[in-house]
Amino acid sequence: MDTKKYRPVFEVLFAAFIAYGIHKLVFLFNADHPKFSGFYYSLETLYAFFTCCSLSILFILLTVKSKSIDYVGYTFLLVTVAKMVLSYIFLWPVLHLANANGASEKINFFIVFALFLTIETTVTIRILNNKQ
Repeated sequence: MDTKKYRPVFEVLFAAFIAYGIHKLVFLFNADHPKFSGFYYSLETLYAFFTCCSLSILFILLTVKSKSIDYVGYTFLLVTVAKMVLSYIFLWPVLHLANANGASEKINFFIVFALFLTIETTVTIRILNNKQ
């Protein structure tokens, strides 16, 4: 396996691991707070979903880059829209919750979504800047 070619994958995995650790610590330190308990999706489920989405996006982008670097940006936009649709479908049960933690869980979901979008965008920029 060419580690230089797949370096963006390792970067995403590392960033996801660090973000999960920090997020988990926040939840552990606030375990007594009612806003941080009783979520529909566990933190592990959210991070697993978004990590899988990010890795899928990166493998698609690396494949497109190997064929033509000119289409990496367009492909990123297309797969990001597809990820948004998948995320909305994944969030659907949370949107219809009637419990007290519904707003907190939606905010938590959006934070994780925005974090992974930032990671993906940063890695895509690096891919585009490394025109080899």
